[in-house]
Amino acid sequence: MDYQHLSTLLWREQELLDLLLFKAEEKQYLIVSGKNRWLPRIAHEIEVVLEQLRTLEVERAAVSEVIAEALGLAPNPSLRTLAEHAGAPWDDLLVKHHETLLVLVGELRGLSDANRDLIASGLAAIDQALLTVRPDQVRTYSASGRAHAGATRAVGLDGAL
Repeated sequence: MDYQHLSTLLWREQELLDLLLFKAEEKQYLIVSGKNRWLPRIAHEIEVVLEQLRTLEVERAAVSEVIAEALGLAPNPSLRTLAEHAGAPWDDLLVKHHETLLVLVGELRGLSDANRDLIASGLAAIDQALLTVRPDQVRTYSASGRAHAGATRAVGLDGAL
């Protein structure tokens, strides 16, 4: 059985999740500081890390299948299931990998939710600002070409008048 290969993949997955967490924190900093110029770049960097994670996940699933088959387990076992059936020292090591991955994923979810809320708040603030900027009179031109004052309405980001 190839527990060593699986463990190496799990270490790599932890490193990538940690890098993803760092990138998400960078994104949060950019959002909070208003440095929107760099948001497309950080989004690209996050996508690169996610692609590496997807590739790694395929390899981890294949190695897990080989181990599961050797242990007589059903296909597509969870990491916890593999840990429960592995012998020492792999059982403890796989449990530690599992716990670390859960912590990292939990942190990522929290940060992702916070970033989403910050973006939504920013858009709501922009929308509110646009709604409050209502000039009482806007100078327009009549059909004869004479300037005159006319009423106007501001349109919010959501299209409401």
